[in-house]
Amino acid sequence: MTALPEKILEQRDINTVWKNCLTTIKNNVSAIAFNTWFEPIKPISITNNVIKISVPSNFFVEWIDEHYNSLINKMLSENLGDDAKLIYVISNESVDFSDSENNTVDIDKEDTTNTHFSNDEFIDNRLNSKYTFDNFVKGEGNQLARAAGIAISENPGNTSFNPFFVYGGVGLGKTHLIQAIGNKIIEKFPNKRAIYISADSFTVEFIEAIQSNKINEFARLYKQMDVLIIDDIQFLVGREKTQDLFFQIFNILHQSGKQIILTSDKPPKDLKGLNERLMSRFQWGLSADIQPPDFETRVAILNKKSKSIGIDLPNEIIEYLALNITSNIRELEGCLISLLANHSLNSTEINLDLAKKTVKEISTGKQTNVSIEFITKEVCSFFNIDENSLREKNRKKEIVAARQIAMYLSKKLTKSSLKTIGLHFGGRDHSTVIHAFNTIKKAMITDASLKADVENIQNKIELSTS
Repeated sequence: MTALPEKILEQRDINTVWKNCLTTIKNNVSAIAFNTWFEPIKPISITNNVIKISVPSNFFVEWIDEHYNSLINKMLSENLGDDAKLIYVISNESVDFSDSENNTVDIDKEDTTNTHFSNDEFIDNRLNSKYTFDNFVKGEGNQLARAAGIAISENPGNTSFNPFFVYGGVGLGKTHLIQAIGNKIIEKFPNKRAIYISADSFTVEFIEAIQSNKINEFARLYKQMDVLIIDDIQFLVGREKTQDLFFQIFNILHQSGKQIILTSDKPPKDLKGLNERLMSRFQWGLSADIQPPDFETRVAILNKKSKSIGIDLPNEIIEYLALNITSNIRELEGCLISLLANHSLNSTEINLDLAKKTVKEISTGKQTNVSIEFITKEVCSFFNIDENSLREKNRKKEIVAARQIAMYLSKKLTKSSLKTIGLHFGGRDHSTVIHAFNTIKKAMITDASLKADVENIQNKIELSTS
């Protein structure tokens, strides 16, 4: 008998193994939860006891890890043994949850789903492929920014929109728009080098480069880009060394005709504390604001989003959400996700009563626009400890507790990803943040003193940023 090619064997095996894994999951969750969180997962490959699967988004990874971690471990153990590993592949990274008990996460760089090839070298552009112009809903509040973005994607670096500076409040679609530009550029010009990064992460990586004596390598990466996309540039305020390096990178790229795209919560002229020469350069090109969406745009966003995740919501629910969640798109989409979560986890019918309950929860639990640094400062001030101790490998009980509280509040009060939060606390990983959040959340139920401390810190932070 002719032997089957290795790839065919591997694909057959992963399909069989994953089918058995799904059976284990199906026996332990409701049908709604299974269809919502596990049905969309696609098996990719299996090597020894390492399973690689594809999930639709980073939200899936965080939700599954937070709510079904024990079940995943049980599934792996029953079907492959205690040494089995699971790797989630999302649009721009792969996360290995193979050692969840020790709260460690390894980054698997084999996946190149959204990495383009240029000059014999792979460049991780860090763009999220879900952000496109096709799913960016056009409205009166974003017409100019969207039109300029499309023009740039057709001819990067060769329009008068360089730099392109997009500003507006939290959750209005700035990140979606600039990543849509980046994705369109690498689709149309596959040999162009593009990279997306938040100013917060840029600073963290710069600090790490200083500590490891790799500043030249760090700067060289950004200086060789054809398209540089920096999100939330306001987080460079007060960081003089980072501003100096960014100024050098900006000049080299701009003089070479490379495209620079930036976002901020306010226009360049209002970025107090930013170097004057940077503020001046930010105004060389086009500054375009994004305003909160009007009612019709909010309805269109909800319709598009609900259909993309397989929900057909009645018009009365769509309109109720659109009428009651008005401040930003992120909160609007968050309300929709919460509605889905309540529906799937509690097997609750999606009706107007559930919509009202969800809106009430969202409106009373709004996130403040606060940085991880500010949270860290307030936590350390409260406990009278040095900020650096939270970033060091310090296992003293009081330091560990303060670090976990800071991580808990960072996850609760900021829009930063788990990976970014971990980076701020000494390069710790995704699951360490989840572990810290769950530890503090559970402890607050039985420990009145801890609960009071956390609430006092949170109240002080919210009062300072309101």
